[in-house]
Amino acid sequence: MDAKTVERWVHKGRVPHPRHRVAAAAVLGEAVDVLWPEAVRRAVKTGADREIVALFPRRADLPRTFFRDMIVGARERLWFGGYTSYFVWLEVPGAAATLGTKASDGTDVRFLLGDPESQVTTQRDRIEATPLTLSTRIELTRAEIAKSGAPIPMRYSDRHIGMSVWIFDDDAVVATHIGAGLGQESVTLHLRRRGPGGAFDRYVEHFESLWESSREQ
Repeated sequence: MDAKTVERWVHKGRVPHPRHRVAAAAVLGEAVDVLWPEAVRRAVKTGADREIVALFPRRADLPRTFFRDMIVGARERLWFGGYTSYFVWLEVPGAAATLGTKASDGTDVRFLLGDPESQVTTQRDRIEATPLTLSTRIELTRAEIAKSGAPIPMRYSDRHIGMSVWIFDDDAVVATHIGAGLGQESVTLHLRRRGPGGAFDRYVEHFESLWESSREQ
């Protein structure tokens, strides 16, 4: 390496490229994490944000197969906490049949939908101003669930109008609605549980609280 480059590593706190860190550590007979501990800390999350797998400016930015893979891979729980979750039927081929099979095999499948009779829903429809209303999307989701051939529980609430939460075993997707945008424009987090009391568990508690206070169909 150029001497000036090495000088910047030593005196100005510059962090070498990973392969140069490994080579330098081998020459000096020290571990990489001893020479550049901050670089290791940045590479391996240890704080409260370590459950964040990815952040997307819009839900539509998630990989096309994301929800399909989550649904197919889940074994214990599939909790849908979107106000309509209408996009599931558009993005996941054969979703109703897959969910029906999952439910019949003992997976905990639930849908917490928006309340089509609520004034909150009516007001949000005015804000979104789209021909395909929330109530219509909710009804379409109900119709798709009915095709599953399994007794999948559904409940109504209007308390999650601004934030949707979907739980797939130890993975969660949280979408925060922005202004007048539709659900696909929501800022979206992908979380994965790493231990008790983290952000993932907080969102599970959030869903369970909404579920307990929701209106049964």
